Amino acid sequence: MSIFEAIMLLCFGAAWPFSIIKSYKSRSVAGKSPYFLIVVIIGYISGIINKLLYSNDIIMYLYILNLLMVATDLVIYYRNVKLAKNSQIRG
Repeated sequence: MSIFEAIMLLCFGAAWPFSIIKSYKSRSVAGKSPYFLIVVIIGYISGIINKLLYSNDIIMYLYILNLLMVATDLVIYYRNVKLAKNSQIRG
């Protein structure tokens, strides 16, 4: 287990709840990129696969937690896209 890998994942993970809350409350996609979120998801999946194949330790759970948060942010992004389209139709 690498303490530096854990610190990196904890630091990245600390930012995602704020992003999720902001996206959910704002109902806006301004400043969000689904491509960026997908690239980050691929990165976390790669980290999980690496842990499973070469170094199965507790750090894998940080990868999984971060993956779930980024996936949540991506789902909210698409919800916000749908909300924006619905408001344009009504407005």
